[in-house]
Amino acid sequence: MPRGARYLRPAPGPAAPEATPDEPSLWDAPAPAPAPAPAAGPRGGFTAELLALRAQGRSGEAHAMLCEAAAWPAPALPALAAELGRAGLAADWATLLWEAASLPPDRLAAAAAALGAAGREADCDGLLRQGVARPAAEVAEAAVALGAAGRDREAQALLGAFVRLRTAEEAAGLARRDPHWFAPRLLRAAGALSAARHRDLAHALRVAGIPVA
Repeated sequence: MPRGARYLRPAPGPAAPEATPDEPSLWDAPAPAPAPAPAAGPRGGFTAELLALRAQGRSGEAHAMLCEAAAWPAPALPALAAELGRAGLAADWATLLWEAASLPPDRLAAAAAALGAAGREADCDGLLRQGVARPAAEVAEAAVALGAAGRDREAQALLGAFVRLRTAEEAAGLARRDPHWFAPRLLRAAGALSAARHRDLAHALRVAGIPVA
């Protein structure tokens, strides 16, 4: 006869009591209610917190918040601009734009595109004017990114600010990245400023070996 624990039959025990209708079973228990969705809000009450910091004179912490917000995803910026304006914090929005002007070229382009698409051209152009203080190679990268995204107005605004604030030689150096794309746009921007600026840029382009139509 086989021996071992797996061959033993369990001794009969008392029968399990039958469930009565008054005793709810596990299957009859109602399903737990779903967890409530997190409350929606503009970045967790950013503006309210900023107002509180300003009221308490904690300007350093307020500035740190603005620096952090400058790096938010670009689509969030137009709504934040409107909210800060309604709260009387236009100066803080200007500070945020100043910080955003130092973003990497692709993110600068994304921020400008988002503001332009939302109809905030003045904010967009102000951001781009501040952004041309960076190295020419980074300005070129941002302009190309704007052009690739179909934001021709913003790309032209960036190049216009560059021509206005930098030398003709620097503009010619920027055009070397892609002469066929940059040269006509830079010349158009220079012509919108003055005939003298257009003439100086055309000369600088020829010296750099870039043909001018």
